[in-house]
Amino acid sequence: MKMFKSFLIIAVIAASTLFTSCGNGSEKEANPLADSLAGLNGELQGQVSEKEAALQEFVNSFNEIQSNLNEIKEKEKIVTASASSGDVKSKEEQIKEDIQAIYDLMGKNKARINSLNKKLKNANTKISGLEQMLANLEAQLTEKDLEITDLKNTIEQLHIELSNLNMNYEELAQETEVKTEKLNTAYYAIGTSKELKEKGVITKEGGFIGIGKSTSLKSDFNKDYFTKIDASTTNSITIGAKKAKIVTVHPSNSYKIVGEKPVEKIEITNTEDFWGASKYLVIIIEN
Repeated sequence: MKMFKSFLIIAVIAASTLFTSCGNGSEKEANPLADSLAGLNGELQGQVSEKEAALQEFVNSFNEIQSNLNEIKEKEKIVTASASSGDVKSKEEQIKEDIQAIYDLMGKNKARINSLNKKLKNANTKISGLEQMLANLEAQLTEKDLEITDLKNTIEQLHIELSNLNMNYEELAQETEVKTEKLNTAYYAIGTSKELKEKGVITKEGGFIGIGKSTSLKSDFNKDYFTKIDASTTNSITIGAKKAKIVTVHPSNSYKIVGEKPVEKIEITNTEDFWGASKYLVIIIEN
């Protein structure tokens, strides 16, 4: 990919030199080949960027699942040690808490796996090896499930009542997915200053006799005008306008504006930081 991108850049420069050197030299001529190659190179750069962001998200998820499995393993050791100590009744509540924590962590892992499988199916770019990595993780969870079932049976043989605990993986996973979806839900609105003002999204305040007013999100803004997105999978927002300006508060190092006249898109480079300050994004454009 790097060699191909380098070739494209060289080809663009060569084509540019070729087309502009022809003619009488008094004026630059149109260079459709160079423009076409430059556009293709930009598209490939975008695909690489999208692939890297997707891969990073999967790596983060894998690390979280592995961390949960390590924590489960430690809690299993604690429960086993408590069950073998003799005076089980005095440690009954702690054992129950640890068992519930194990099931909660398994629920989170199941939710993460479900989410990763959905994203992998809907991904625009295919990343080699991810399917196998997911399959390996699912195999680890199945093996861990059997271990936890054996541990639960051992605890129940010690006459410790576990029926009042929530040990349904699917139910726990569903609860986690609902919470995660809520955390990952974000909204954006795009329009001219006039449109956004008329739709009750922004307001202009301050200044002196109409000069120097600042634009901001209205305190009682119209939420119906916004588009709902999954912040965890949305890495860019298409603009396609002469100018674009972000009104809402988002750290400047968490995004970049791609393209000039027209602005092609806003690329989110750090999802957590970008949406950390506000779940609502407002973009004013000039056509």
